[in-house]
Amino acid sequence: MCEITVAALRLGWKTNALPPKSRGKTKPMKYAVVVETAQAELVAAVRTTVPIGGIARAWKPALDQVWAFLKANGGLRPGHNLFLYHHPERRNEAMNIDFGVQVARRFEGQGNVRCIETPAGEVARTVHVGPYDRSRGAHDAIHAWCAAHNRKIAQASWETYGDWNSDPALLETTIKYLLA
Repeated sequence: MCEITVAALRLGWKTNALPPKSRGKTKPMKYAVVVETAQAELVAAVRTTVPIGGIARAWKPALDQVWAFLKANGGLRPGHNLFLYHHPERRNEAMNIDFGVQVARRFEGQGNVRCIETPAGEVARTVHVGPYDRSRGAHDAIHAWCAAHNRKIAQASWETYGDWNSDPALLETTIKYLLA
């Protein structure tokens, strides 16, 4: 395990890791980056191709389709929301993203909803606690850890959103990057 203080990095990544009320008043958030072996997870998902800046507009319509499908097809035992990002060759290109929900078993796809799996293999993982729009620091911490340890990021990463809490400061998002 390795703790990364994003603000202390000299690698040029920018971050919004501080909670909104604490900017300038407290130290930046620290992220523990852990390498582990991830097992494939089944997900009911809708794939959308969007530029990075379009994610905020694309996720809700996609998840609405998934949750409507899950309500109509009982027995899949839905879990947490999960967004699977398929990294493009060039960072500025639009990205295929599977917006979905963990499920307990395979199923036949219907309409735009398909049964997919997250990749299995070695991942770099960290957990962001706080508002979703402040998770950039967690992603930056994984990128910094990979650079510091001479590890390459593979073609996918994903975010698993923990149980809902009306207090944004208590929201948890687990972020995993598949390692090459």
